[in-house]
Amino acid sequence: MKKHSTFIFQMISLGLALALAFVFLFPALFGPKEQVVSVIEQAPAPKAIERTSYADAVASAAPAVVNLYTSKSVLKDAHPLHDDPLFNPFFRDPVYGPRLGKQTSLGSGVIISPQGYILTNNHVVADADKIEVILPDHTRLEARIIGADPETDIAVLKAEARNLPAIVIRDTEDLKVGDVVLAIGNPFGVGQTVTQGIISATGRNQVGLNTFEDFIQTDAAINPGSSGGALIDAYGKLVGINTAIYSRSGSTGIGFAIPVNLARDVMTQIIEHGRVVRGWLGVEGANLPLALVDSLGLPDSSGVIITKVLKNGPGAEAKLEPNDILLEIDDKAIVGVKDALNTIARSQPGETLKIRGLREGEPFTTSVDVSVRPPAPKIKKPEPVKTPVR
Repeated sequence: MKKHSTFIFQMISLGLALALAFVFLFPALFGPKEQVVSVIEQAPAPKAIERTSYADAVASAAPAVVNLYTSKSVLKDAHPLHDDPLFNPFFRDPVYGPRLGKQTSLGSGVIISPQGYILTNNHVVADADKIEVILPDHTRLEARIIGADPETDIAVLKAEARNLPAIVIRDTEDLKVGDVVLAIGNPFGVGQTVTQGIISATGRNQVGLNTFEDFIQTDAAINPGSSGGALIDAYGKLVGINTAIYSRSGSTGIGFAIPVNLARDVMTQIIEHGRVVRGWLGVEGANLPLALVDSLGLPDSSGVIITKVLKNGPGAEAKLEPNDILLEIDDKAIVGVKDALNTIARSQPGETLKIRGLREGEPFTTSVDVSVRPPAPKIKKPEPVKTPVR
């Protein structure tokens, strides 16, 4: 009996030992039940495709970007002291007077069609007696001016050649700030050069270079000699005509290019009509003073105040008056004088525009029949800071 009791005790002890060992080895089976939490792991972000080279874009566009060398006749003093008040009496003999000489300058251009049409800046070729075009393969051609539009600084040239390499044009309506762009030109006459940047802004119209402005702003370097060259996208398509830099040093600075949509419209009108036809209302205006904007409760930079109504012009016939404030033209809000100018200029002569504005604080509406804008007089003015590069 005693042996039997000992056996039972041993079996109980063994069972307890096994139970304790099982608890220590697998505690999760005997602890409180854990709450199940569903975790959705985020899929790895797709790897950004990095372009390490724009060689294909340059190879596509560069053959259509040309160097321009111009010359024109100018009167030059025969002696450097001719205009000096101290020495002037000694140079009264006609032999010491001004003499006819040649002035040369350089720039860039873009071949738009295989038939030899070239886009460039007006300031590159203005008053030139001779224009020489040099292709990247060193082919030399003579070109003539088909027409120019000083109010947008666009000129159209024609080189007498066939099957020239023409650039591909992109619609600039979908350009975005941050897009990569490349500037191709002939800076300082060293030869064709490519610089890279991004689009810093679009629609710049307060630069003060041209009457009609809608500039693309870029940080791609545009140096003297690059004016009239190409601003292309990352695929080699033309988006703008390089025009100017905002710089105190004359080189590195903020670059501006004319959108190719605007340049192409000007070129088409010049080729088809010999000039650019724009709408005109016959009024002059100014940006609203901020104090007046605040007092009228208008959005910032909103509207234009009429300063002058030209006699017998479309505005006079529509009974517009000085001090009228124009807020909308054809249901489009007006943001400053440049915006109003561009909107009116894009309209066609004979078209009727609906005007909404304020007169002595009271709202008014009227309609104006658009006329043809008269040609702008040629005025040369110094520009110490915002200087078109050449």
